[in-house]
Amino acid sequence: MLLVIDVGNTNIKLGVYDGDRLVNSWRLSVKVARTADELGISIDSLFKTKNITFKDIDGIIMSSVQPALNYTVEHACEYYMNIKPILVGPGVKTGLNIKYVNPHELGADRIVNSVAGYKLYGGPCIIVDFGTATTFNVISEQGEFLGGCIAPGIKTSLEALADNTSMLTSVELVKPKTSVGKTTVTNLQSGIVYGFTGLVKYLLEKLKKDANVENAKVVVTGGLSELVCGVDSSLNINKIDRYLTLKGLKLIYDLNKDNKQEEK
Repeated sequence: MLLVIDVGNTNIKLGVYDGDRLVNSWRLSVKVARTADELGISIDSLFKTKNITFKDIDGIIMSSVQPALNYTVEHACEYYMNIKPILVGPGVKTGLNIKYVNPHELGADRIVNSVAGYKLYGGPCIIVDFGTATTFNVISEQGEFLGGCIAPGIKTSLEALADNTSMLTSVELVKPKTSVGKTTVTNLQSGIVYGFTGLVKYLLEKLKKDANVENAKVVVTGGLSELVCGVDSSLNINKIDRYLTLKGLKLIYDLNKDNKQEEK
């Protein structure tokens, strides 16, 4: 079995593959102070709910946007599963030609999502990830990562309003019946939900035009993807794939597992 790990800004996403099939997935909150032992025990507890043991794991790959946690995760994998993970980064094959001024600046999560989007759904494509930040990645028909843009995340924006105003608080993120709110709660819901829908719609149109990929497929992922994409059908979303990152990690592992075997 293959363990795939994506260390994000808010959550650590875990998935277990049996061959080409994703059999289980979980999320853990990101805690920089968490020790390798605490992480190992947490993963073991999650595994036990699905009758999986550490001995079942014969390969691990991880991506991370939390450098401070990399050692902790790697140490937990080596200590509890006796496997050193492949870390997505420089020197790892991705199958993409990254057209970035400094490729080292590109987040591993964006690379992984782009690999999955292009390999699974074809190019040109635009990958939108509704995470702590909202990222847009543009991939050409030839598999070139052309660039993209980063906007605030939906929850991040709502939390910033609640934290920096005295009269506003966090609200449930649901689509209001109308954009004209009659209460503070529905005003906030309207501004966040319809506002982000407008942001996504405009940026998709702008990216397609500026990158000359008007026929690009749009693939979205992230916890709030269904909320935004369900607001306006004119967004022309081709695919909502909540497991895109985990699928990308599996694809990258398959490209690099032969090199990992040679190291042994």
